[in-house]
Amino acid sequence: MASRSVNRSPVPRRAVLGTALGGATAVALSGTAHAAEPSADDDTATSGGDRHAWKLRDTMTGDGAWEEFLRGQDLLWTKLPTRWYDGPFLGDGLLGSMIYQEPDANQVRFTVQHGRVQDHRPEFGSGWGTARLPVGHLTLEPVGTITAVDWRLSLWNAELTGTVTTTAGTLTLAGLIQDEVLALRATADGGEEVHWTFHPEEAISPRKIQEDPPAGYTANPAWTTRTRDDGTEQVLQPLTGGGRTATAYRRSGDELLLSVGHSFPSDTAAESDSLRNLRRASSYSRLKGRHADWWHAFYRKSFVSFPDQRLQSFHWIQLYKVASASRAGAPVMATPGPWLEPTPWPGVWWNLNVQLEYWLIHGSNHLELDSLATTVRQGQEQFIANVPAAYRSDSSGVGRSSDMFATREVGEPGTGAETGDLTWALHNVWLSYRHTMDESLLRDTVFPVLRRAINYYLHFLDPGSDGKLHLPSTLSPEYPVVPPQDTNYDLALIRWGCQTLIESAERLGIDDELMPRWQEVLAKLVPYPVNDDGFMIGADTPYAQSHRHYSHMLSVYPLYLVNWERAEDRDLITKSVEHWHAITGAHRGYSYTGAASIYASTGDGDTALTYLRKFFDPDTSYPCRANTHYTEAGPVIETPLSASQSLHDMFCQSWGSVVRVFPAVPSAWADLTLHNFLTQGAFLVSAVRKKGTTRFIRVRSLAGEPLKLRHGLSGSLTVLLDDGTPADTEDLGDGTLAIDLPKGREVLVHAGERPDLTVGPVAISEPGAAWGLP
Repeated sequence: MASRSVNRSPVPRRAVLGTALGGATAVALSGTAHAAEPSADDDTATSGGDRHAWKLRDTMTGDGAWEEFLRGQDLLWTKLPTRWYDGPFLGDGLLGSMIYQEPDANQVRFTVQHGRVQDHRPEFGSGWGTARLPVGHLTLEPVGTITAVDWRLSLWNAELTGTVTTTAGTLTLAGLIQDEVLALRATADGGEEVHWTFHPEEAISPRKIQEDPPAGYTANPAWTTRTRDDGTEQVLQPLTGGGRTATAYRRSGDELLLSVGHSFPSDTAAESDSLRNLRRASSYSRLKGRHADWWHAFYRKSFVSFPDQRLQSFHWIQLYKVASASRAGAPVMATPGPWLEPTPWPGVWWNLNVQLEYWLIHGSNHLELDSLATTVRQGQEQFIANVPAAYRSDSSGVGRSSDMFATREVGEPGTGAETGDLTWALHNVWLSYRHTMDESLLRDTVFPVLRRAINYYLHFLDPGSDGKLHLPSTLSPEYPVVPPQDTNYDLALIRWGCQTLIESAERLGIDDELMPRWQEVLAKLVPYPVNDDGFMIGADTPYAQSHRHYSHMLSVYPLYLVNWERAEDRDLITKSVEHWHAITGAHRGYSYTGAASIYASTGDGDTALTYLRKFFDPDTSYPCRANTHYTEAGPVIETPLSASQSLHDMFCQSWGSVVRVFPAVPSAWADLTLHNFLTQGAFLVSAVRKKGTTRFIRVRSLAGEPLKLRHGLSGSLTVLLDDGTPADTEDLGDGTLAIDLPKGREVLVHAGERPDLTVGPVAISEPGAAWGLP
């Protein structure tokens, strides 16, 4: 079949004026869409004599504007943090460090952990045999007793700076991580002195805090140390399962540079990697230059501002956090991110954690952080090896938790196994495709892996006496009852997967032999099990125990197969989310962020914000912590990142091929700015809301996809291309406009006279304290 992008028909040329949200009557007037006449000194007019051309005035173009804005979002400390979830954190997608007081000591700890450092003994399972392994930590050991600190974690520079005051004097320090090098600079005043010590840590799974090692497990060998001719110290950690970790560090004057290398199966590459990283870094100042260049370019890719200071800062910290924890080409994020601490979760969890970790990167226009897509692309052979041998000819899967290579067998449907996790992870990779329209990602990764993941299900679907296709018992992730048949989690994934395979094959021009089977599944798959309380867990299994996951509502969010825009779905959605939260006791932070996103999908921004704020309520059992991290017996990075996605869902949604601007903004947030927000279809959206009203929307097409815009504007509409000419439009009803927008072009949409087209920060109406320990 031909590619849809080649054969799409142009949108009919119509001037549509007066469309309004909420089903108001659309009035089509004669003539063309118009623009307000610009004055001679109007800085939105372009040169060249075109009086109807326009452009945005972006106030966030210079370094000074960015530095000033992000300084207002920085984390601050005036007392020494005593726990990892209170302190500063640094990272570059691989190497990570958290800074807090050395337990029971008058010292400052800088943890040293690395995303590639893991064991390699899969026979002992993901919790022990392929777990992330600790590396070590540095301590800064003052002469006097620490009495105070004054620290700032600068988001703009991704650098920790400040002082440590002691009874003997002052230590002034700075730190950053770039190119797998932790760079530290410290000077002493008064009677203080700078003393650094590196402490290697035992190479054993952090899961030891919860349980003993499995039978037959032997400890990894002890580390060894060496001093090289240039004064560089190295700690070498061999591993029983093969491979090695090497930590190299060198002090020169006021500076200390440290790097970690890990190799498998090689025993020597780790050593050379760690030394090479130090040589390339050269010095703190040189490394800082490259570091600042990367981070300054990173932030400029998108902008959002809203009037709640505490939440606005939180959102920008999450962007800093996810860029510190993930980069395309690196391994998929483990549940703790690169900041390993004693934890039951020293690996990659595929049944919710991975998915929540990456949603933020799409709207914020940061696909350069997509290590999940990297892992799925590179792990295709491992996904095949994960399914039982009888199904490897055409199927793929992954178990609940794994190492960075996705090494974990998946059980068979019918045995109560959790089988849908790879398909759900593929939804994230599909979102990356949809936000970029990168056809190579669809062709080489999404389509072939999803085809095999759905094939695994197809082996087990059988017709029942009702003529419907049924799935034998599978586990709804972590729901604590005997796994039922026809689990809603899996039914939603099967439906989404078959729909996506059909659409993808059409897009790619593939005449796939399985097309009739996918169509049959969509026609005959059993409906979602529901009762008077809404979605059940599965057939004959109601939602009857408090549960942190919302996997039984996956069809609502994030798949949107059941959605608010279908009137017949609304009662089911409402009953389901209310019943989910009515049974309390097991809810966790992402229970609140998930509910916030579900309510945002219904257009209810106020209720969405109410649930989101529960995550920040210190009286809840599992709240957001002082440095915006989150813990459930150990670091779990996904929940704060998903809270930022809940904000995105309030500001802009693009599921179902419709771009919805400001669909669920809380009534308390009268002013809001979005700039270069990336949506499905590869559109960059900029929009400004003032005094509760959308003033304008600008959309730029990166791929030439059909644009359907739900604008939320009332009154006479102006729809102009970037050269000032009216755009070809069609009123689709319900406040939605189809706009013919070629690739590389921009369109401006506003109501009434042309508004001020300035993009910049909004005024704070809800002040709040800085994050950290200010």
